Amino acid sequence: MRRRFDLAFDRLPAVTAFGGGHGLHASLTALRRITDRLTAVVTVADDGGSSGRLRAEFDCLPPGDLRMALAALCGDDHWGRTWADVLQSRFGGDGPLGGHAIGNLLIAGLWEKLGDPVAGLDLVGELLNAKGRVLPMSSVPLDIVAEVIGLDPMHPDEISEIRGQSQAAKTWGEVRGIRLEPHDPPARPEVIEVVGASDFVVLGPGSWFTSVIPHLLVPELADALVRTPAKRILTLNVQPADETDGYSASQHLEILADHAPQLRLDFVIADVDFAGEDRHLAGYAESLGARLVIADLAMRDGTPRHDPLRLASIYAEVFGL
Repeated sequence: MRRRFDLAFDRLPAVTAFGGGHGLHASLTALRRITDRLTAVVTVADDGGSSGRLRAEFDCLPPGDLRMALAALCGDDHWGRTWADVLQSRFGGDGPLGGHAIGNLLIAGLWEKLGDPVAGLDLVGELLNAKGRVLPMSSVPLDIVAEVIGLDPMHPDEISEIRGQSQAAKTWGEVRGIRLEPHDPPARPEVIEVVGASDFVVLGPGSWFTSVIPHLLVPELADALVRTPAKRILTLNVQPADETDGYSASQHLEILADHAPQLRLDFVIADVDFAGEDRHLAGYAESLGARLVIADLAMRDGTPRHDPLRLASIYAEVFGL
């Protein structure tokens, strides 16, 4: 494929992708097909499952979303595919290890040994021959506090607070907004550096309130995203996650703008079915400074996931490759 990007330097673009969980995994799986200068910045607010147990026991960052990002960056050879499978595998049974992902234990063990989350992640990346780097967005584990309306059927207009990512992600109430605790968490300095040196930054896809918005609530990181010379790309989900069930594509942009009013975008990427007949979407994208790119991005098996090849093709088009 002929490259048109930055021919003067004869290099592929430096891309930083933000998110968490399955959404970031999808984005990285697509992006790694078109550039080898890739950094994943991952949320650190997970408090459920294996990650929540390790976080509570060792007072460490939750490793699960970081593990998934590393698995997405494993090499395509036998070594890389084998290690990706190992990282994602879980112990069975009801014993102390039951439900723990092997990769979570490996990462948490290296953190205990090295005393530095980034050094531990870099070491795992070397072991996996990862095609990029994985960084936590903050130096400390975070808690999400969500404002939810409609939890009490006797008081449907009353706003309640839900604490914890695992609870906010599966609430049946309507999430109106979130905040982080601690309120002013420190960003990892490596993240601030890489954002400033990127050619493109990519937000989403992912659970809007628990994987995408949290990055914009870390003050240093939000400021870096506003000031970066990189082009800013927002990738919308194929369909709303549970926490934004019933929200239109344009409402997702409205939520983003409410939480990060200073942020401007260059591109908004939306699946053709999710964009649908949303007559407000183009206007909302334009109000954020962005060009709207609509394409057929969904998997053909009917699951609400991005097809990595289709997504990679759109990223390559947006990057000018």
